[in-house]
Amino acid sequence: MNVEWIKVYIAAFFEVFWVIGLKHAESFWPWTGTVIAIVISFYLMIMAGRKLPVGTVYAVFVGMGTAGTVLADIVLFGEPLQLPKILLIAVLLAGVIGLKLITDDHSEKGVES
Repeated sequence: MNVEWIKVYIAAFFEVFWVIGLKHAESFWPWTGTVIAIVISFYLMIMAGRKLPVGTVYAVFVGMGTAGTVLADIVLFGEPLQLPKILLIAVLLAGVIGLKLITDDHSEKGVES
C-alpha cells in the first residue's frame, strides 16, 4: 500500500473526530481536541495531495469522512439505524473504493516512481 494513501485514510479518520467536535464541543479541551484534529486531518490530506491526484484524494477523504461520521452518529450518539442510510453509505464507499482502484498513484507530474 502506498504511504500517501495511508495519509488520506488517517486524515479521514481525524475528519470524523473534528466533525463530531464541531457539534459537541462546549469547553476549552474539547475545542482544543477539535482544532488539533482539524490540523492533523488537513495537513495529511494536503501532503497526500502533493503526490496523488488532488480530486481523487479529496473525494476519498470526504467520502470516508462522511461515512465514518454517519456511523459514529449511529454507534456513539444513538442516531437511528435506517436501511436507506446504510445502503447510501455503501454506495458512497463503493464509489470511493472505485475511484481509488482506478487512480494511477503516479499520475501527477514530478512524482518519482
